Amino acid sequence: MASTKMILRGKKEETVEWTGLFMNDLKSKQESLVFVKRMLAVAVSSITYLRGIFPEFAYRSRYLEDLCLKVLRENSSIPGANKVVRWMMGCFDALDKQYLQIIYIGVYTDPEDHNCIIESYQFNFRYSEVGPEMGILRNNEMQMQVTLEDTKTASVLLIRKLFLLMQNLGVLPSNVHLTMRLYYYDDITPADYQPPGFKEGVYDRIWFQGIPVHFKVGHVETSYHSLKVRVSVDQGQVKKLEEGNEVKETAIQNPPARKADKGTPSDDESGQFKKQPRPLRKKKAATKSGARKKMRI
Repeated sequence: MASTKMILRGKKEETVEWTGLFMNDLKSKQESLVFVKRMLAVAVSSITYLRGIFPEFAYRSRYLEDLCLKVLRENSSIPGANKVVRWMMGCFDALDKQYLQIIYIGVYTDPEDHNCIIESYQFNFRYSEVGPEMGILRNNEMQMQVTLEDTKTASVLLIRKLFLLMQNLGVLPSNVHLTMRLYYYDDITPADYQPPGFKEGVYDRIWFQGIPVHFKVGHVETSYHSLKVRVSVDQGQVKKLEEGNEVKETAIQNPPARKADKGTPSDDESGQFKKQPRPLRKKKAATKSGARKKMRI
């Protein structure tokens, strides 16, 4: 009986931790949207914290199961941290309108050349208007709707894998800078749309300094949204991971020392630094992949 009470208490505490950070019901489109925004905030905050980009007092603590998460404060005394928060608000605006396809965060060292990247983080978004009403028949097999437990499991796994990857990378140089670029679903995004904190981008090249290694960190779905997280780092950063054979899911590429991206990051992480072909127009935003670039201010 005592052990049963302990198990029940543990489950209750886990629920409290989840609802304290996310929502305990994702049945509506608005609830799903709030969840995706919070997942994005947690992921970006965790990356900047674990990579040592901002000092600890720029963050506040949140808890999920046995994980202590650091989330950027909205009004800190660190200008760079405040700028990232403003970028996030711009991303939220684009998510609200279902314009946003990809968030690309690049880490660079030369303030005069923000296109020469030493590390990058990519967040891919898809949207669904169908919702949780019924299963979908695909290839003569019934695909069940996404449950809250599925989303919880995938979310915690994504965060844990992100933690594992960040904690096993080499230390960044002390003089790093961040750039954020947004890519949109062109067929539904107005040509003059500018989210808060962003300006029209230039169709320029992104150079990766060194040999990039690509990681699929995780994929989280609700009935209305889908989020994928990909990370690219220099080969020299992953010696610990290669020894432990953890997290890594894609083969090391063998490009020249500097590799150019002539356009939008691809949905396939192995082609992330190649030009993405413009697709045919389709009716549903969730299946469109043409994108437009917005540069950070």
